[in-house]
Amino acid sequence: MTTLFDKIWAEHSVARNDSGEDLIYIDRHLVQEVSSPQAFASMAEAGRSLRSPRRHIAVQDHNVPTTADRLSNIPNAESREQIATLRRNTRRTGMRLFDLDHPLQGIVHVIAPELGYVLPGSTVVCGDSHSATLGALGALAWGIGTSEVGHVMSTQSLWMRKPKTMGVRISGQLSAGVYAKDLALALIHHIGTSGGTGHGIEYLGPLVQALSMEARLTLCNMTIEAGSRFGLIAPDAITLAYLRERVQGAAREHFEQAAQAWAALRTDETADYDRYVEFDADGIMPLVTWGTTPADSAPFSGRVGDGIVPRDDADRDRLRESLAYMGLEHGQPLASVPIDVAFIGSCTNGRLEDLRAAAQVVRGRRVAAGVRALVVPGSTSVKRAAETEGLAQVFVDAGFEWRESGCSMCIGMNGDSLMPGQRCASTSNRNFENRQGQGGRTHLMSPAAVAASALRGRLADPREYLA
Repeated sequence: MTTLFDKIWAEHSVARNDSGEDLIYIDRHLVQEVSSPQAFASMAEAGRSLRSPRRHIAVQDHNVPTTADRLSNIPNAESREQIATLRRNTRRTGMRLFDLDHPLQGIVHVIAPELGYVLPGSTVVCGDSHSATLGALGALAWGIGTSEVGHVMSTQSLWMRKPKTMGVRISGQLSAGVYAKDLALALIHHIGTSGGTGHGIEYLGPLVQALSMEARLTLCNMTIEAGSRFGLIAPDAITLAYLRERVQGAAREHFEQAAQAWAALRTDETADYDRYVEFDADGIMPLVTWGTTPADSAPFSGRVGDGIVPRDDADRDRLRESLAYMGLEHGQPLASVPIDVAFIGSCTNGRLEDLRAAAQVVRGRRVAAGVRALVVPGSTSVKRAAETEGLAQVFVDAGFEWRESGCSMCIGMNGDSLMPGQRCASTSNRNFENRQGQGGRTHLMSPAAVAASALRGRLADPREYLA
């Protein structure tokens, strides 16, 4: 009797040390230009090579400009050097690289599922905290530090202390205009930004089973914002249908046999979790953040500060500092807050399903005067598909900038960033201070809500345009 998390962990644990840490075998490793240079350098200095080159792929995404001329023009010198360094390191080690000109290039957490690279029951790591995204495929996936990146490349393993397990059962239904991003924000608001600390979270229940794969990826992506490094959903018919179209090589040849084994990957009893939470999603409305953590959210019809009751002086200080940074007043109607920039993209909401939802709002309308609006597909594959479906033209006709794939304004280190004091309606995952640019103010919401806010010129409920 044990949990899905426990089963995958036990299958990959090959040793235990005196400190109680397990040596975990790593099936897949995703490498980026930002977190890897020191790891490659330390590995070379020690005279080590990649233990298993085929289990690693490298991606250019964080520093990548999203402008059409990016193959010949990367203005930032540090970005140019990190991109060039990854090229040199992958050539030297034999690691496969999805470079800027690769037809499958994109954000690491978007292209890994597209490639069929992540399989149920596997362990997956990447030098990026939002690696929990990939747990939507029934894998244990988590972010690691630079020294750990080098260790995985050299040994195909990591020393880890096993976390506790937390089951989050979600029931109810999402009404029209409410999306996986709203569900994630509502859950984080419910359990707090540290609610999952020290636990690996498994999402289960009838609503989770009803979510599309892209919606599951969004939900697991936001797990890190609830304090957990792991977000996990047991594989089912939706998972298998998604993977059957994407797996390559031996995985395709033996897919049906593997699918039978994956059917056993599930938690036996809810009592097996160290912590168990039941969450009813009925009644969730489209949400928007007003503060500087993803837990600071309220419906668009609400007011700044709704739902937050300071417990002590530290809470009151945080709230005061948060509102000062955001340039908002406690009790201010959220629907009155104007925006300067609208950003649709990121590893949270840069997939085709997200662009379809936003285009449904935008079609036949125009971006408000004075608002800069960007759509940045999460991968080149998403970009091509959106252009084939006519979604790109819908955005362009409405006044959006249609960009190349990359992390873009989510991280603000690639040329796409806010100016001090600018306010952004964003589909990204973090609204921390200075995240999207020094002094930039971020409001998190769904792609449809960003589209509505771009049209309105202020924070706007997408249902205003979907009725």
